[in-house]
Amino acid sequence: MLKEFGLKVSTLYISQVKRKYGIKVGEHYNISQKENQKVPQCPKEKEDAIRAALEHFAMI
Repeated sequence: MLKEFGLKVSTLYISQVKRKYGIKVGEHYNISQKENQKVPQCPKEKEDAIRAALEHFAMI
């Protein structure tokens, strides 16, 4: 992502986009114990870059 689009993308954002397109992702093991946890949402420009990468690798 950094080389192609100039963006650094977290695995959280990749998982969010994969779920959006129906790709199965595993559960993570460091789940927060807080009741009101804040999960950042993937920005549109990063979502577009992730989608392009998934299309490149024929995952969607």
